[in-house]
Amino acid sequence: MRARVVSNGWAAAFILFAAGPVLAQAPQSSTLVVAVPADPQQFNPGITTGANTHAVADSLYNGLVALDRTAGPLPDLAQSWTIEDDGKVYRFKLVKGVRWHDGRALTADDVVFTFREVLLKHHARTKASLTPVLDAIEAPDAETVVFRLKRPYAALLQQLDVTEAPILPKHAYDGKDPNTAPANLQPIGTGPFKLDSYKRDDQIVLVRNADYFKPGLPKLDRIVFRVIPDQRTAALALLSGEIDFMRDVAGPDLVPLKRDNNVVLDQITAGAGGGNCIMTVGFNLEKNALADVRVRRAFALAIDRERIRTDVIFGQGRVAQSPISSGIGFAHAPDLLKDFKRDPVAAARLLDEAGLKPGESGIRLKIDMVLFPQFSRYSDAMRQDLAEVGIQLVPRPLDRAATIETVFSKREFDTTLISYCNGLDPEIGVRRMYVASNIAKVPFSNAAAYRSADVDRLFDEAAASTDPAVRGASYRRLQEVLARDLPYWWLVETDFTVAHRARFEGFTPWSGQFAEQARLKP
Repeated sequence: MRARVVSNGWAAAFILFAAGPVLAQAPQSSTLVVAVPADPQQFNPGITTGANTHAVADSLYNGLVALDRTAGPLPDLAQSWTIEDDGKVYRFKLVKGVRWHDGRALTADDVVFTFREVLLKHHARTKASLTPVLDAIEAPDAETVVFRLKRPYAALLQQLDVTEAPILPKHAYDGKDPNTAPANLQPIGTGPFKLDSYKRDDQIVLVRNADYFKPGLPKLDRIVFRVIPDQRTAALALLSGEIDFMRDVAGPDLVPLKRDNNVVLDQITAGAGGGNCIMTVGFNLEKNALADVRVRRAFALAIDRERIRTDVIFGQGRVAQSPISSGIGFAHAPDLLKDFKRDPVAAARLLDEAGLKPGESGIRLKIDMVLFPQFSRYSDAMRQDLAEVGIQLVPRPLDRAATIETVFSKREFDTTLISYCNGLDPEIGVRRMYVASNIAKVPFSNAAAYRSADVDRLFDEAAASTDPAVRGASYRRLQEVLARDLPYWWLVETDFTVAHRARFEGFTPWSGQFAEQARLKP
């Protein structure tokens, strides 16, 4: 019998919390104390799609546009824009008088530099989606930026916000490697907050940018981010008033939070690092055993994804029905994966066909799984399922830096577990996972090293049209290829529940700049 994957009880969590370091009581001022599950490690959001960095660093920067709750574009660094030449030219007028945190003026050259030298080379989603379609980006004057596209591109405005395209200072990065530049730890942004102090794996303090270009904002004096890896500990701290805001509340913690009138809950599908996320197993197709699609199909058939939905994410999400999230309705392929219901007998038969017979111990194949430590519940559930068909799964939990290096730079892994956020359009967050041109030493790119000329062509076909029906047909066809080839296995779509103390209001938790408009209630 397979054991159920469950979390520790509230009582056990309270003992852990009480025994650990005592967090200082949030002062009765306009200081917001935020729990984050991992250290940001650096403050350049242009070189990563990692939620740990964006959860903090997005408050230091701006994009050309912001997005409302429905993904509609709003002015940010760009005060206005026009679309010309049948959708092939976008012309942005920058807000006048914007200054970097060091006092220097923002110009269009900063925007052009950011795209050319950082985003198009190092940001997995932007690199994969914009590189094929962008013909040129120009700065005809200090306050104008022009994007010239090879063809109309429907998703552009939705990927110019601070999460997808944070604008960086040219004077801090020009001539330097953006992965190691001093500004990564001494950030210079234009955003509503500035870095005050940073103590690794402990806390980050941001202070109000008194020279922010948006009148009356921000309203908070400080944000203190406290690194609290355990969700239960963070929830207890929220209930006690020791923190004021947390993302991604675990299912079992919702009940006591809902009962507390001092706590406000909000469910969203986007947040720091992206939205419409699918927890995904990536197979290293360069490994001999996993290069055989029969082994990958056996892996998929052995996994009880419904149990992951109920026991691991506690109902906060859905079993994935296709490689593209149901949150992108026009591109989603409902029920495409319906034939992959758990079937250990069929899985064992496929392994036999692949020549992987069980040894004396019953083990047919031993594979590792590189993952972030907070994803261990997933690997625990999969390890139990896979053991029944003779696959020994060995989890290798590593911190973020080590995971990224192991998977995307060294490629020293069998499988990996990644929360791939699909974004608001497949061009933003899906293409980067599958196109051959995005097999690179770039975090959260094509981890599987998957190559398919048909998939590449269908992505290009979809991107070439602005008609959702035409685009959707191409995306559904490419998903049929992916379901056949199985370079990944799509487990569950995950939702996020954010929680904050009721004495605060004005949060925009779907945005990287979640606290730009936040304030204490009058």
